[in-house]
Amino acid sequence: MLREILFADLEPEIASTRRVLDRLPDDRFGWRPHDRSWTLGELATHITNLLQWQLLIIGQDELDLAAPQPPRNALPDRVAVLEEYDASAAALRAAVGRLDDDRLRADWTLRAGDHVISRQPRAVSLRMFGVSHMIHHRGQLGVYLRLLDVAVPGVYGPTADDAAQ
Repeated sequence: MLREILFADLEPEIASTRRVLDRLPDDRFGWRPHDRSWTLGELATHITNLLQWQLLIIGQDELDLAAPQPPRNALPDRVAVLEEYDASAAALRAAVGRLDDDRLRADWTLRAGDHVISRQPRAVSLRMFGVSHMIHHRGQLGVYLRLLDVAVPGVYGPTADDAAQ
């Protein structure tokens, strides 16, 4: 089945991302490495939201970025991030488990009003806007942790911090 091939790495990616989120220092949630960067809390919240994006891609045929979006404030601390992340990960696992090949092959559209940003098979959208997007921001979060002198956990192998312990 297409789902098993496309999401063979979903569980390890979810687990790796959680390990990185588990290192968040509560006292630095307002810190940002640059004026144009998100705060640590905003970046962690965005990573958590990406699981919700994947649920949206599974459940809806399109997303219109021009439509009013509910405001989202950064979660206040590591515990809140992990609680939301874990709940969203459980919902995503269940939703992916229900996907069939027809749904994965069906088009999903990202638009801004009449302007179509992307229209491609749902499977491609899930990988690009969901899994790959999460991996990208997890990498950013690893840099934030390094700059804050917080031990960075291994993702695809040990880090210098793992070797030092």
